[in-house]
Amino acid sequence: MKLLALEARQNATYYVSRYQQLEALGATVHVLNGVGTDDFWPADRYRVAGSQHIDDLIAAARTWHAETGFDGVLTFSESGVVAVAAVAEALGLPGVGLEAARTSRNKLLMREAHRSGGAPHPDFRYVPDVEAALAAGEDFGYPLILKPTLGAASNFVFKIDDAEELRTRFADAAKGIESMSWALMEADGLELGPHGLLVESYLDGHEHLIEALAWDDEVYLGSVVDRVTVEGGTFDDDVHHAPSALTEEQLAEVQRVVKAAAHAQGLRRAVLHAEVRFHQGRPYILEIAIRPGGGGLDHMARISAGHDPIRCVVDVASGVRPDVGHYAPTEVHTAAMCLISQAGKVESVHVPEDVAASPDIFFLKITAHPGDVIKRPPHGNNILGFLGTTGTSLDDALGSATRLADRIHTEMSDIHV
Repeated sequence: MKLLALEARQNATYYVSRYQQLEALGATVHVLNGVGTDDFWPADRYRVAGSQHIDDLIAAARTWHAETGFDGVLTFSESGVVAVAAVAEALGLPGVGLEAARTSRNKLLMREAHRSGGAPHPDFRYVPDVEAALAAGEDFGYPLILKPTLGAASNFVFKIDDAEELRTRFADAAKGIESMSWALMEADGLELGPHGLLVESYLDGHEHLIEALAWDDEVYLGSVVDRVTVEGGTFDDDVHHAPSALTEEQLAEVQRVVKAAAHAQGLRRAVLHAEVRFHQGRPYILEIAIRPGGGGLDHMARISAGHDPIRCVVDVASGVRPDVGHYAPTEVHTAAMCLISQAGKVESVHVPEDVAASPDIFFLKITAHPGDVIKRPPHGNNILGFLGTTGTSLDDALGSATRLADRIHTEMSDIHV
């Protein structure tokens, strides 16, 4: 199985471990970066196009495909899903199609699709300026959510409690999205829909992260993870637990909502990362991305539900139906958290040897390196990495994660961010 992985602009070394997982499953991974470093991947299976324009990416991919004969093209990057759809279409390989990819990338287009397709969703409005945002606040009421249309990783997503705060956060977000890495990593020359801000009505209940599969007329929930973070004014998505505490009846409702939303987005054969939040006892769709979730969610899926979203990527990219069923949790509890520091420049991150070797850990990934600048809300949402642990219960797994995270030492220096 020969797969082409693609990023228009390389996101450091973040996806190397994912590509290694693909190869562990038997795939031969070739990597094409539009703009990237020379030593990112083994030289015989790595090329840099020298441009992040979609025409140049397609040309480079087409030349390589003629030489190698790829079975599929994929990305793990939120900023790469539209580019991959364009490349797949150009090469005649399996893909979701440009329209579905664009709808699944741009939050405004996604919301409009949910509305047209009858998937339960929060009220929303595109707000080109602060006056429009304030008008939406008057109509929706407070609290409300402010978010980018082309965001990722909760960057510049704010919970707003009143009009004064909305004025301040709108200015922060409007400025921040212009230099947001997730927008800058998109391929040039693609129509992505409006690049701006949305106001959404607030959903007041518990939240869940789902690894799923759309295949023809069915949508399968492979893994369901509960968000257990105490919510503030920003969304770090920093603590999660699985298996889910949802009842069978609630899971059935969630499956119906995810299916309606996926089909509304035009997704019929795709690996999905869905986020659902309850409001007044009913599930509503927050978003569906056409890639696996990050931060160790794939490991949580395998351990707590016997579902492998990375194997699903291999199959779907090559047009093969994955061997999956509906959600079937195991008895192993998992807890995962983001490793969060203060803002500043990273001088060092030290993980004690006994922490790294702990049998409780199923996932430990340090993504920040010396010299990196960490931005924290309202200026950005950078983190140090991820930690996941197993246990006999939520309290046991979460206690282990907290204890081990506290022993990871970070030295930071002040810097204006």
